[in-house]
Amino acid sequence: MSRVLLVDDDPTLVRALSINLRARAYDVHTAGTGATALAVAAKYPPDVVILDLGLPDMDGSQVITGLRGWTLAPILVLSAREAQAAKVAALDAGADDYVVKPFGLDHVAARIRAVLRRGLTSGDDPVIRVGDLAVDPRSRRVTLGGAEIDLTRKEFDLLYALASRKGEVVSKRTLLAEVWQQAYGGGDRTVDVHLSWLRRKLG
Repeated sequence: MSRVLLVDDDPTLVRALSINLRARAYDVHTAGTGATALAVAAKYPPDVVILDLGLPDMDGSQVITGLRGWTLAPILVLSAREAQAAKVAALDAGADDYVVKPFGLDHVAARIRAVLRRGLTSGDDPVIRVGDLAVDPRSRRVTLGGAEIDLTRKEFDLLYALASRKGEVVSKRTLLAEVWQQAYGGGDRTVDVHLSWLRRKLG
């Protein structure tokens, strides 16, 4: 069970997101201020942090800086700030992803799964192997039968999303949310196109 630290001063949002995440088998801890968030994180080290930037006692970027002093846990920012500068500042401070409010709960859940998987790149987790295919999330290298395959960033992210779920059926909706951070519109062929490129490169 992954431990989530949810930091936001909006009680309605905290309640809705907490219920949704607990239903997905996450262990959820909450905090309404930056100071409380840092204290809770120290007592219950999180596997992922969901953080609002507009906190009553400090800016969320200060919380990111405080957390990054001792933990590599993925940080997902949920904020009403749409300006590009706010996104860049949060990512530069150490956040791993940024979602603009309002958002869908399923979309946030998909982004949490994505940052948790990306967080494995900093650990000692093994290379994913599917037959002769090897996907190394640490170096972002892919080899097939020992020969390296040159993939674009999106092609690698798509292949990793699939390889890490080998044996499972993965929907287009899930892949669009995790790899492209967008909702499925029904007629979107982005996944199909990238899959066809992957098939050509992998033979």
